[in-house]
Amino acid sequence: MTTNSNIKIRSVLQLYEVLPNNERIIVDVLRQIITEHLPVNCKEKISYNVPFFYGHKGICIIWPAAIPRGGIKKGVLLGFWYGNKLADTDNYLTHGSNKQIFYKIFNSVDEINERAIVKLLKEAVKLDDRSAKNKLPMKRKLQTRHSKK
Repeated sequence: MTTNSNIKIRSVLQLYEVLPNNERIIVDVLRQIITEHLPVNCKEKISYNVPFFYGHKGICIIWPAAIPRGGIKKGVLLGFWYGNKLADTDNYLTHGSNKQIFYKIFNSVDEINERAIVKLLKEAVKLDDRSAKNKLPMKRKLQTRHSKK
């Protein structure tokens, strides 16, 4: 199925309508894994016509090949927004030409390793939480320090 590059996808249902069956299934499974394991303060939105998950900052993105400008010709990309800062001890992610976003491309549901994805999600959420704490306004940082004594 080809998609019009001018299309503006506003919902997951609309996204599913334009995806080929194989990509739709992969996207659905990845979304289920992510939504089940992200904390409640993290949200999903459609951004650049694809599912984007964020907390204080971006956490991960699911980009099917059928959606233009994703940089892949086949399959579904699961990208971690700050993948360059994740330990990724299992070497699950590909370190492509982007210095920040590390990713994995899936061509079938059978390639999805839920354990590895959950491990990376947990690490990405911790990183997101730490980055938010480091951005506290100075007055609040001082209050937090003094309250720990």
